[in-house]
Amino acid sequence: MYVDVILPLPLDGVFTYSVPPELERQVAVGYRVLVPFGRNKTYVGIVASTHGDSPLCEKEAQRPDYRGTVPSVSKIKPILQVLDTSSILLDSQLNLWRWISDYYLSPIGEVYKAALPAGLKAEDGYRPKTETYIRLTPKFRSEQALHIALDMLQRAPSQQKAFIDFLDLTMIQGDGSFVTSPADVTKEPSPCITRDELLNQGHTLAAISALVKRGLLETYEQEIGRLNHGWEPHPEHVKPLSLSQQEAYNQIQFAFLQKPVTLLHGVTSSGKTEIYIHFIQQALDKKQQVLYLLPEIALTVQMMDRLHRVFGNRLGIYHSKYADAERVEIWRKQLSKNPYDVILGARSAVFLPFQRLGLVIVDEEHETSYKQQDPMPRYHARSAAIVLAQSLGAKVLLGTATPCAETWHNAQTGKYGLVMLTERYKGIELPEIQVIDIKDLQHRKMMHGPFSPILLLKVREALERGEQVILFQNRRGYAPMIECKQCGWVPHCQHCDVSLTLHRNLNQLTCHYCGYTYQVPVECPACGSRELQTRGYGTEKIEDEVRAIFPEARIARMDLDTTRTRQAYERIINDFSSGRTNLLIGTQMISKGLDFDKVSVVGILNADTMLNYPDFRAYEHAFMMMSQVSGRAGRKGRRGLVILQTKSPDLPVIRQIVDNDYAAFFHSLMAERREFRYPPFSRLVCVYLKHRSGSLVDTASHEMGSRLRQWFGARVLGPDRPAVAKVKSLAIRKLLLKIESGLDLPTVRKYLTLAQQQMLQDKRYVSLQIYFDVDPL
Repeated sequence: MYVDVILPLPLDGVFTYSVPPELERQVAVGYRVLVPFGRNKTYVGIVASTHGDSPLCEKEAQRPDYRGTVPSVSKIKPILQVLDTSSILLDSQLNLWRWISDYYLSPIGEVYKAALPAGLKAEDGYRPKTETYIRLTPKFRSEQALHIALDMLQRAPSQQKAFIDFLDLTMIQGDGSFVTSPADVTKEPSPCITRDELLNQGHTLAAISALVKRGLLETYEQEIGRLNHGWEPHPEHVKPLSLSQQEAYNQIQFAFLQKPVTLLHGVTSSGKTEIYIHFIQQALDKKQQVLYLLPEIALTVQMMDRLHRVFGNRLGIYHSKYADAERVEIWRKQLSKNPYDVILGARSAVFLPFQRLGLVIVDEEHETSYKQQDPMPRYHARSAAIVLAQSLGAKVLLGTATPCAETWHNAQTGKYGLVMLTERYKGIELPEIQVIDIKDLQHRKMMHGPFSPILLLKVREALERGEQVILFQNRRGYAPMIECKQCGWVPHCQHCDVSLTLHRNLNQLTCHYCGYTYQVPVECPACGSRELQTRGYGTEKIEDEVRAIFPEARIARMDLDTTRTRQAYERIINDFSSGRTNLLIGTQMISKGLDFDKVSVVGILNADTMLNYPDFRAYEHAFMMMSQVSGRAGRKGRRGLVILQTKSPDLPVIRQIVDNDYAAFFHSLMAERREFRYPPFSRLVCVYLKHRSGSLVDTASHEMGSRLRQWFGARVLGPDRPAVAKVKSLAIRKLLLKIESGLDLPTVRKYLTLAQQQMLQDKRYVSLQIYFDVDPL
C-alpha cells in the first residue's frame, strides 16, 4: 500500500510513501501522517490519495533538479506514524486546495501551509487547553472520614481553613449537611472545583499542595474549550424587513433559482446586513451551514455582536488574530457532530471544513483585502468561496455598495444574478459631499496644515452638537518621509527601494516593506545640515494636529500601528461606538463597512494620493474607497456631510463620487478597459523574478520574457522594474501576461510552469525566485 502525501513545503506535487503493514488499517485520505524527508527531517503531511500501484517515486521526480531518471521503488520511504483516528480534511477542502494550487500556480504545499492552523501542522501537535481540578481522594469520601481529616488538620490552621473552604464549595447541601449517601460517596468524579477557585478564596498554593501530599485531596487535569459557548440563539430578534429590503430579498430568492451567484448592489446604509440575516436564518431552518466572509478583521467586531444577538452559540468566529489553539478548536468543532452553523471570518475562513454548506455571503466583495498577497498562495477569497460553494451546491451572495469591475461585468452579462437596493434604510438621504479645491486654498495661504477652513468649521460644529467625526488619511505613521532642507537628501531603506516613514511616537524611521527600523538622524549625512523637515502627513501627524486644534475632542486613531491585536481592534471600535471617543482618524480600515450611529461629518483629507497612484485600477479603487468612507456619515438621523479635499476638483471621477453615479463611472471605466485589454476583458498574470544580483535578475527576466513570447507573442509585456524594484535586498523584475477571453487557461498555466522549470534548471539561476500572481490587484 502506498500513499501520496502533501507536505508543507514550497514544492510542486505530492510525495509517495509506503505504508507499513501494521498501519494499513489506520490510514486514509485526509489523515495526517508523520513522514521522513531528506536526510534527517520529518514533516506532518496530509494523505491526498492511497493506492496499491507501484509508484514512480514522485518525491524524487518532483525535485527541481530532476533529470528524468526514475529511482527504484526500493527508495520509497515508509510513513513513520499516523497522527489521526479520523480525517481532518474533507473531500471538498482537498478539491479546493487543488483548485487554488492549479489556478493560482502555487505549490499545493503552500496551500496546505496557508489553510491549516499551525497546531495541526506541528509534529507535537495541538495541545488542548486544560485546567487543574481538585477533589477528595476516595478514602475521604464519607462523613466519618471527613471528621477525621478535620482533626488531623488541627495543628495546621491554614490547611484546615483551605480544606473547610473546599468542603463549603463542593460538599455542603443547602441545609448544612454533608453529601454522604453511598451513591454520592462512590460516584466518579467526586464533587470538585478548579484549583483557581480555591486560590481565589485567599489560600496559598503551598496549603493546597500540603493537602494533596497528606492524601486528603487529589488534583487532575481536565480539558476545557477555548471557545465561547454562551449566548443562546434568539431567532425572534430577526428584525422585519422594510418594503425595499423585502423586495430585494424576494428578488435574490428568484435570482438564486436561476444563478448560483447573485450580486446585491445596495447603497451604503441600505440595510444589506439585515437581508443577510434573513438569508442566514432561512439556511439554518433548512439545516444548512453558512459562511459569512468579511474583508477586515476589524469588521468582525461589530458584526459578531450583531449576529450573536440572533444566532447565539450557533455562531463561530475565525480569523488570523485569534490564537492558533482557538483556530484548531474551531477546526475540530467543524468536523464534529455539533459544528457551528454560522462561521463569520476573514479570508482564511474559506479553508474551514463545512459538512452541509448551503450559503456563502461575501460582504464588501469589492475589497482588495480578500486577495492574499504574500506569502503564497496568492488566492482571492471571493473566487475561492465561489468555487467551494459550487462544489457543494451552495448559493453565493455578494454584497457591496461599490462592486469591483469584474463582479459588475459578470452581473451585467448575466453570469451572476443582480439585485439593486437604491435607497438607504428608513429613507435617510445619502450624505452631501462638498468638494474643496485645496490647490486654490494653498495658493491663497488659507489652509491650516492639511485642513481647509470649511472642514475645521464643520468638525467644530459637529463636536459642539455632541456628534462624531471621521477623518480619513490613507497613510500611517507621522510623515511619509523626512528631507534635508539644504540639499534635499531623503533617507531610504538599506534593503528596499523605498523612502523611510517617520513614526514619531516610536522616534524611529521604519520601512513599510521589510519592517526594518532606523534611528532618526540628527543631521544630514550628505551635507551636515541640521535642518531636517518632514514631508507629507500620516495619521500620527494628523492626530497631533487635531489635538492641538480641538483639545476638547476625545480622539482615537485606527491604522495598522494601533490595531496589531484583536483586543486593540475591539477597544477602538467599541470606544467609538459607545461615544467614549468622538473623533476617529484612520486609514482605509475605517472605510470598510463599519456602522456608527452618530457620525455626522467625514473628512477626506487628500483624494489625490489615491487618484495619482501609478496603477490601471487607481480610479476604480479611489472611487470605491471614497464612496465607502463617505457612507460612514449620516447613517442614523440627520443627513451627513462629507468634505472631500483635492487639488483636482474637475476630474470626472470626483463628480461621479459626489453624485454617487456608479453607472456613469463604470461606463467610462469599461470602455477604457476594453480598449487596452485589461480586466474584465482579459485575465492578467504577473511573473515576478527576484535575486540579490540586479544584473542577474535583469538577464533572467529578459530570458524568461523570450521564452514566454515563443508561446504567447505580443501578449507578454516587459520585463520592467516595478515601482518598488528592491524589497528585502532582493532586486525585482516583472513581466505581465494579458490573456484574452477564450484562450485555454490550463494550456496557459502549463506553458508558464514549463518556462519556470526550464529557467530553474539553468545552473546560473539556482537561487533565482520565480513566482506568479494570477489576477493581481
